[in-house]
Amino acid sequence: MAYIITEPCIGTKDKSCVDVCPVDCIHGSDADDQLFIDPEVCIDCGACVSACPVEAIFADSDVPAKWESFTALNAAYFKK
Repeated sequence: MAYIITEPCIGTKDKSCVDVCPVDCIHGSDADDQLFIDPEVCIDCGACVSACPVEAIFADSDVPAKWESFTALNAAYFKK
């Protein structure tokens, strides 16, 4: 299981999640609308979930239906 960053991150990009990630798997450039979690590097520790001030991060199995498209969006970001 990996964690997914969803719609509430768009436009916010608060990097509190980056600061607590023990494996540095959360990335995003200044040009990106949001941050992304690399599913291949994520160790599923969940530290990012409680650190996110906008509650944008979910376990991939818990992503709300309205934001399911963000699962593929996060994965695709790292296949560039």
